[in-house]
Amino acid sequence: MILDVKLVRGRVVTLDPAGTCSDVVGVWRGRVVGVGDQVRDLPARRVVDLDGAVVLPGFVDAHTHLAWTGRAARMPDVSGCRTVTEVVALLAAHRTEARLEAAGYDHRLLDRPLTARDLDAVGGRVYLQDVSGHACVVDSGTLAELPAHALTDAERDAEGALTGFLAEGAQSAARALLLPYPLSNVIADVEAGAGQCLSEGVVLAAEAGVAGGLIGATPLEVAAYQQATLPIRVQLMVAADQLRPAAGHPSDNIDRAVQLGLRTGLGDDRLSIGALKVFTDGGMIARTAALTEPYEGTTNTGQLQDDPDRMRSWIQDGHRAGWQLAVHAIGDRAVDFALDALESALTDHPRPDHRHRIEHCGLVRPDQLGRIAALGVIPVVQPTFLWAYGDDYAKITGPRAPWMYRGRSFLDHNIPLAGSSDRPVADGNPLRAVQFLVERQSRTGQPIGPDEALTVEQALRAHTAGAAYACRRDHDLGTIEEGKLADFAILEDDPRAVAPTRIATIPLAATVVNGEFAHDPAGLT
Repeated sequence: MILDVKLVRGRVVTLDPAGTCSDVVGVWRGRVVGVGDQVRDLPARRVVDLDGAVVLPGFVDAHTHLAWTGRAARMPDVSGCRTVTEVVALLAAHRTEARLEAAGYDHRLLDRPLTARDLDAVGGRVYLQDVSGHACVVDSGTLAELPAHALTDAERDAEGALTGFLAEGAQSAARALLLPYPLSNVIADVEAGAGQCLSEGVVLAAEAGVAGGLIGATPLEVAAYQQATLPIRVQLMVAADQLRPAAGHPSDNIDRAVQLGLRTGLGDDRLSIGALKVFTDGGMIARTAALTEPYEGTTNTGQLQDDPDRMRSWIQDGHRAGWQLAVHAIGDRAVDFALDALESALTDHPRPDHRHRIEHCGLVRPDQLGRIAALGVIPVVQPTFLWAYGDDYAKITGPRAPWMYRGRSFLDHNIPLAGSSDRPVADGNPLRAVQFLVERQSRTGQPIGPDEALTVEQALRAHTAGAAYACRRDHDLGTIEEGKLADFAILEDDPRAVAPTRIATIPLAATVVNGEFAHDPAGLT
């Protein structure tokens, strides 16, 4: 046999169950033929000398937003501002005759919260996206365009006037004024977001919501992914609000489905349909994640995203239609809701190997761990949230802070752990997430649940094998083994051998997709 590619003189960390390490990998037709002595003496059309670089399975980002990442990168960004005056000046410099859309709003960084009256000084219509994705700030003219029912729960000042800060459903009503985006824009945004993933060693990105929900850009969004030039593999989660009455045969027992009967699994190894995305609550940054006890120092317990009966029907009908479910639940009250709904669906219609997921699984009480394990649900966590925002999260959750974005407790309960980024909400670099899972420290060094710390190898598995399992791609990705896709992240050093403080800054030497060096900053080829 003549290999297509042979990587030699590397430090190959397969992350397979046996913990195999070697110095050689053989590739044929885009798949791994073997490692070490399995391929050492085989000839190859191309030999790449890695000169000691470390070969890992390519990283899998099980929850990310490619289109949003690309879109945010081309918008005016106020994240560098520290006063309302600076925000208004930056936006005024980008003023257009059309509706101005900007990104990067974080009320915690400014001298005071921004208001509609502030944005009125910019002129025209303004939509400023909160970094969480669950809120925005708009001008007075935009408020006047929104239907009264959409503003029922919107924030108001002491006199009862709307402040301009809109969360969850109110935000969706304001965002609807911007939609749909042209497919040409979405294509460019997707390509930019995918390129960012490639540059960080990510070989599979699960786009967490297309065509609807809080994130969808256009009802035609899947077409954008089909037309885009994708440098990595992409899996699409479809928004649950796309379920429609299904006039199938009564024996099918499917009341609602995505049109044409589409469901998890359609596609190929480059672009495929993943889970059905269901939102059940908001986010911590926007203070809308649904908690059983109030945020510290307040009476606010957050909110459920929609009518509970409607959300339960999405979960029940999606499960019956054969979908893998990805249920967004950050607060522990939302996690309770998700577990109750999933348990009901599985009791009524048992299904082996369903691999239903809870996206974020952000605040998990000790008593919820056993239920997660018993139901076979996969937590898809974003460790970098606590590195970037951990000081704030710890402040608003108080003694519950050790329960946030758990690691060790999940593994101790034999719960599969899947890592992800939720980019652009937080840094997408998987090595940053690995470092946090090992150190459990915020950006400022504050410990956040130190008892939840993992070993480096466990953290790496969460972002490779664990994330691939959550995406139902573990047969192809997540470890370096015979028959799997030849997708690798090649690093200049071994995360297991350096000081934990250095993990996030290890340079990426190359990203290999299908045996091809798709990104090669170190010039290995």
